[in-house]
Amino acid sequence: MTRILAAGDRFITPSLLRSALLDVLGPEPDIVDRTLLWPLEPFGPVGNVYEASGTEDEMIEALDGVGVCVTQMAPLTERVLQASPDLELFCVARGGPVNVDVRAAARHGVTVTSAPGRNAAATAEHTIGLLLAVLRSIVPTHNELRRGEWRGDYYTYESVGMQLDGNTVGLIGYGAVGKRVAAIVAAFGARVLVHDPFVDANEVVDAESVDLDTLLASSSIVSLHARLSADTEQMISADQIGLLPEGAVLVNCARAGLMDYDALCDALDSGALAGAGLDVFPDEPVPAQDRLLKTNNIICTPHIGGASRGTAEKAARIVAKDVELFLAGSTPLHIVSPN
Repeated sequence: MTRILAAGDRFITPSLLRSALLDVLGPEPDIVDRTLLWPLEPFGPVGNVYEASGTEDEMIEALDGVGVCVTQMAPLTERVLQASPDLELFCVARGGPVNVDVRAAARHGVTVTSAPGRNAAATAEHTIGLLLAVLRSIVPTHNELRRGEWRGDYYTYESVGMQLDGNTVGLIGYGAVGKRVAAIVAAFGARVLVHDPFVDANEVVDAESVDLDTLLASSSIVSLHARLSADTEQMISADQIGLLPEGAVLVNCARAGLMDYDALCDALDSGALAGAGLDVFPDEPVPAQDRLLKTNNIICTPHIGGASRGTAEKAARIVAKDVELFLAGSTPLHIVSPN
């Protein structure tokens, strides 16, 4: 019987992984557990991989005699692979296997899978929550009420925020998250514009497909949902922010590298933008003296956009299904190919 390592953490726990595996594998398989410390300890680089939790030595010990590993954060490096000759399948319960040296895994004959779309619903919902919080000043007014302040000036025409109904929302990226956000804001009554060069315009629902400059110039609210790549890094810089209508709002629950955050702060300080909502940052945890934490009209959350119980449970089910297929001699659904 193939031994399976459930290397969970404090979000996608070993018990969630074990339960999902038991649901699909029938008679109780040979499963061993390991609990990594993320998110109570930040992830970081391990060997030559990024956003991993745990150490190479810890994984080498845990993978002794293991043929299949299901995890979210455990590192799979060249060194770990060399020391784990029994390993055949490594399932990563996240959208992309940034904790895996995929090329090295291919050289060692180890199949790597991921869990695309696991957090699409949660991230879309968080985007809407952050967007509404910025538009309607929910956080500052709550904090003032807690301090005993009741400010009538929030109801003046000059101070009230935008509503979604009747406004134009621009979405940069129309993948699993962007599609959900488009449907939600359209249901609020917004006009929705989408820019995604990888999506055919005929496939766009609840929105109009436009070029990036048109989207920026036409949208009072812009939300980022693109993948980070060499082509999209810093795609929203000072020039692009300058195209936005005065008083526009920017939201980023995707990747910090998509945007020049100094340019964002400059635009907020000058009054060119009315507000921003951020769930992702260039440095995580965010340094206490970071400009982003000191600029007015930014609402920040600590990279929790995809953090829901539904995300953890779905991710466990996705990797368990790929284990089931692999052990049955079939091809897993979510194989990651080396670039």
